[in-house]
Amino acid sequence: MVTNNMAQFEKNTLGLLRITLGWLFFYAGITKVIDPAWSAAGYLRGAKTFVPFYQWLASPSVIPVVNFMNEWGLTLLGISLILGIGVRFSSVLGAMLMVLYYLALPFPMPNAHAYIVDEHIVYIFVLLYFAAHRAGRVWGLEEWCANLPLYRKYPNLRSWWG
Repeated sequence: MVTNNMAQFEKNTLGLLRITLGWLFFYAGITKVIDPAWSAAGYLRGAKTFVPFYQWLASPSVIPVVNFMNEWGLTLLGISLILGIGVRFSSVLGAMLMVLYYLALPFPMPNAHAYIVDEHIVYIFVLLYFAAHRAGRVWGLEEWCANLPLYRKYPNLRSWWG
């Protein structure tokens, strides 16, 4: 009895965590999409580590691609997490995006209230947890998607997508 209750509690917690983090990423992305003045250039130019790499990302020829990938990457990650579709795939890509955000920050104090670990590190590990535990199958549409003919035809696609 305790095991069943705990299992249900774990599922509910995982579902709520996935949806709330999805909203956080969706909101962060969609506000960038609808703001024509937004650009990642300021963040990139302020990089404290790997400066040449981040300066290159902020260059006029590359920044439009970086802006597009940032805006839509966050937005689509949020949608994926909220709906529970492609969570494994999107979580891994989201974790890589968070690594890029984190590496631009000063080390070992990424902000005034953190030593080594800040919110980006937390996001990375939560996203990797979602990928490892197939979080889209809890209150999500991944279970339904897993039964689509495409996934039956290509079972490997099913394993890495969700």
